Amino acid sequence: MVTGSEDAPRALAGVEIVVTAERRADAIAAALERHGAGVHWASALGMIRIPRSEELMGVTEALRGNPVSIVAVTTGIGFREWMEAADELGVGEELQALLRHARIFARGAKARGAVQAAGFSPEWTAPGETTQELGARLLQEDLRGRCVIVQHHGSGSDGLDDLLTGAGAQVRSIVVYRWGPPKDPEAVVRSQRLAVARGIDAVVFTSAPGADAWFGSAGDRRADLTAAFTSRDVMAFCVGEVTARPLRARGIEPVVPARSRLGSLARSIVDHFATHRRIVRLPSGVLEVRNAHALLDGRDLGLGPSPLAALRALCTDPGVAVSRDTLLTALPDASSDHAVDTVIGRLRGAIGADSVATIVRRGYRLVCADSPRRTAPAGAVPRGPGG
Repeated sequence: MVTGSEDAPRALAGVEIVVTAERRADAIAAALERHGAGVHWASALGMIRIPRSEELMGVTEALRGNPVSIVAVTTGIGFREWMEAADELGVGEELQALLRHARIFARGAKARGAVQAAGFSPEWTAPGETTQELGARLLQEDLRGRCVIVQHHGSGSDGLDDLLTGAGAQVRSIVVYRWGPPKDPEAVVRSQRLAVARGIDAVVFTSAPGADAWFGSAGDRRADLTAAFTSRDVMAFCVGEVTARPLRARGIEPVVPARSRLGSLARSIVDHFATHRRIVRLPSGVLEVRNAHALLDGRDLGLGPSPLAALRALCTDPGVAVSRDTLLTALPDASSDHAVDTVIGRLRGAIGADSVATIVRRGYRLVCADSPRRTAPAGAVPRGPGG
C-alpha cells in the first residue's frame, strides 16, 4: 500500500464532504469540488437578518452629539451586515465619517478583515479570538463616560455590554442578525447518519455556534457520531481555533489551518486527503478506497455498501489474509458465509478476479506487489479509511 500524493491529479476524488457553513457555502463547495470532492450541505443554524432600521438610525443620531470613542467588533459577518444596513438606510457615509476617528478593537481575524475591508484600521485584535480577551483588553482603557459601540454576534448578548457598562462606559449595542433554526433540518439529520455509517469522509465547520448546534442536535446518535470522529474514520475540519472548541470539548481533535481563512481551510482539506491516500497496486490497476467510494485507476467502481465494506476490510492491511468471520462482521446486514462468498464474487467482478485470492480455510486477501502474505487475527475489526 502507498500513502501520499502520488498519482493524485485530483486529491479529493472519491471524497465525500459535508459543509455546515450557512454563509459562503457555495464558495467553499466550489473550492472542494474543483479537486474532485462530492459535497453535501447541512447547516445546523440559519442566519436571520433583523430589521433594525430604528435602532441603526438611533445609533447614528446619538453619535452626532456624542462621538464614539471605541468600537468592539465581534464578528466579520456582523460588521459587514451593519455597514450594508447603514447604506440601505442612506446613512452609510455619515456612519463611516462618525467612526473614522474611533478606536476599533476586533475579536478575531475575520472581524479584523471585515473592518479593514470597510476602510478602517483596527487598533487591536484578540490573539485567541475570544470575547473574554476582547473584554479584558477594553477594561484596560479608562471607559468612564465614553461612548462604546459593541457589535454583537448572532448568538446575542455575550456579557460585553454589562462588563463595559460596569466600567462606566455608555454602551450602544448593534445586532443585525441572529442564529435561528436550520433551513433544512432533514439535511442535518442525513449528514449525521452518514457520518455514523462512515458514508462520508469529512465534515467542515466554520463557526462555533454552528459546530455546537450540529453535534447538539444529534440526539440518541450523539455517542456514535462522536465515535466516528474520535476514531478518525470521519475527519473534522474547522476554520479556526474558536470554531474548534465545541469539538475539543467532546474529545474530538479537528484539523485547523494556520490562518483562519476559508481559502486556508480548503487548502488544509486538500492537503490532508492528498497525503492520507490509501492506495493498493493490484494486477488490474491502482486501487484507492475512501469511506463511500472505491476508485480503480481514477474510475469510480460504483460499489454497493457490502462490496465496499469487504474491500475496506481487505485494505486494512493489503496482502494479509482476512478471515471469513472478520469479513462477515464487516458486512452490513450479512448473516451467513454464503453472503461473504456472494460479496467477494461481486468484488472480483469489479476489481478483477485475479485481484482477490482465496486462502483455503482462512479467508481472502488482496493480491498486491508491495505487501507480505500474512494472516490477520480472527475477529480483528477493520478501520475505515477516513485518515
